[in-house]
Amino acid sequence: MPLTHSEARAAKPIVQMHGVKKIYERGKQKVEVLHAIDLDIPQGAFIALMGPSGSGKTTLLNLIGGLDSPSEGTIRVSGKQIDQLGEDELASWRASSVGFVFQFYNLLPMLSARKNVEIPLLLTKLSAAERKRHALTALELVGLSERAEHHPNELSGGQQQRVAIARAIVSDPKLLVCDEPTGDLDRRSAKEVLSLLQALNASYGKTIVMVTHDPKAAEYAQSVLHLDKGSLVADPPSDAKAEKRA
Repeated sequence: MPLTHSEARAAKPIVQMHGVKKIYERGKQKVEVLHAIDLDIPQGAFIALMGPSGSGKTTLLNLIGGLDSPSEGTIRVSGKQIDQLGEDELASWRASSVGFVFQFYNLLPMLSARKNVEIPLLLTKLSAAERKRHALTALELVGLSERAEHHPNELSGGQQQRVAIARAIVSDPKLLVCDEPTGDLDRRSAKEVLSLLQALNASYGKTIVMVTHDPKAAEYAQSVLHLDKGSLVADPPSDAKAEKRA
């Protein structure tokens, strides 16, 4: 069962961010994208992260997933301080600890669905037969076992995103980070993908952090965080309120 609000508050944090800043240099100019973020995400939570374009949502998600490093502050995921890891250590940690779901699927067109799902396992010591077995299990979980040998151009957008989710869960990570996972889908396919994410959270205990601009997608999460101009805010910005009313 998914966590209740009180259970989520009491659960041990899987993500702990303290004083996190991200600063980019553009020539001689420094742009601070995130401002001293303090954030704890409970294990087993399903969080939607919303905010206007340019508010820092994807930057925050990339920091949580170890795709980027903070300029200041500390980030712990499952007790490991990932901002102190070297490049090779970080790559190994990502392969085993985090699943990534992107807006545009990022599938390799020359590979079958099964081969795409196996990609994260190439960094492990599993044999080819074991990788195949894990990939087929992941595809079965997302309802695509019969499409295992199909290539991306033979699949619908919703099916491609489900393959991407299978790839994200194939190494059985505790944490899934999803960047606009329904942004390129029609409403029906979006509902299927969101229901799948909800099921992975409820039935398998995956912690999910999902960036979305869509209030209807955010309704699938247990709670919503709002970013505005690089800071977490208690209430959504006025333009987000207007979008929700619409």
